[in-house]
Amino acid sequence: MQVYLVGGAVRDGLLGLPVKERDWVVIGATREELLRANYREVGRDFPVFLHPQTHEEYALARLERKVSAGYRGFAVEFGPEVTLEQDLGRRDLTINAMAQSADGALLDPYGGRRDLDARVLRHVSPAFVEDPVRVLRVARFAARYAPLGFHVAPETLDLMRAMVERGEVDALVAERVWQETDKALREPSAGEFFRVLRGCGALHSVYPEIDALFGVPQPAQWHPEIDTGAHTLMVLDQATLLSGDPRVRFAALVHDLGKGTTPRTEWPSHRGHEERSVAIIESLCARLRVPSEYRDLGVIVARYHGNVHRAFELRPKTILEMLEKADAFRRPERFAQALLACEADSRGRLGLEQVPYPQRHYLHSAQAAAAAIKPGGAQVQLTGPRIAAWLRDKRLEAITAIHESSGRP
Repeated sequence: MQVYLVGGAVRDGLLGLPVKERDWVVIGATREELLRANYREVGRDFPVFLHPQTHEEYALARLERKVSAGYRGFAVEFGPEVTLEQDLGRRDLTINAMAQSADGALLDPYGGRRDLDARVLRHVSPAFVEDPVRVLRVARFAARYAPLGFHVAPETLDLMRAMVERGEVDALVAERVWQETDKALREPSAGEFFRVLRGCGALHSVYPEIDALFGVPQPAQWHPEIDTGAHTLMVLDQATLLSGDPRVRFAALVHDLGKGTTPRTEWPSHRGHEERSVAIIESLCARLRVPSEYRDLGVIVARYHGNVHRAFELRPKTILEMLEKADAFRRPERFAQALLACEADSRGRLGLEQVPYPQRHYLHSAQAAAAAIKPGGAQVQLTGPRIAAWLRDKRLEAITAIHESSGRP
């Protein structure tokens, strides 16, 4: 029995990055041998075991053979006769197909170290095309390593295009699409995930609502970048800089989806796109089973980003109404997230990336001042409706004070 460190731990160790978890492959052993050594079996589709002390994952070396369409259409073979090279050969990218022995020696049959040095994401073998999830994974790795200069190899991108053209990507189930998207939204260059998907044609299949934004013009006066799709990814880039929260990044990504349904006769204007965006977000989230916390924040940003941008032009009464409808008093942390996404929207425009966005501080101050109003002893005798009216009047006074102190007309 031989044990090798494999996958991400080897890759990230060579890149000098923190290793978050370690996976091991076991060569020349059987399931019964590991069970006798007190390893605990946890694999459902193939033998994976937890080490009795470290609880790290140890998998028996295996082969995978395509037997039907889709990412689950594989027959798995495992046993002591499977070699390390065969096990590594079934992996997606060369940088993930390296192993390290107990003495630290690198085993690299597919040139992963070479591609690490060249900053290339390259498929291991033509068998790459057998699993449509790999299209999403490559895009996600691009989102993770783009800041280090990584790019997808042209020949790998060609394979991904071929998979899209054959309809393999259409077999992806909603849960897996969202799982990979959620991971990508947490990466340091989240926008690269969607750029790679668009580059191979998969965005149209996986996120048609986002793909529909490309080629749709906006008024040059407000959007020097013109193209709505380009703007959307610029907004996501800004959200990535402003916040590590994937919910903020998701809201930034979907806030303008309604512009993709604007009739051509109305271009470049997009009157009423806010409510159209809300409907599309709700439909998208239902299709992909996106968690409600992502959906709800996306809806708030889509519905109110125009008002947030015009915050200094709004009457205090209008601001109070927006705070109430956005549930900003019960969910102040979510309103703060919405303001970050709105700032990203403002900064996600060509040449305007560094322009200050005082609206966020202004509305945060207005919300905080209004939320600080609490009924006191003098209000004890008031009935429910009268307390509500008193509270609303006092909140309006607090917001008015913030408005007047801002020095804005």
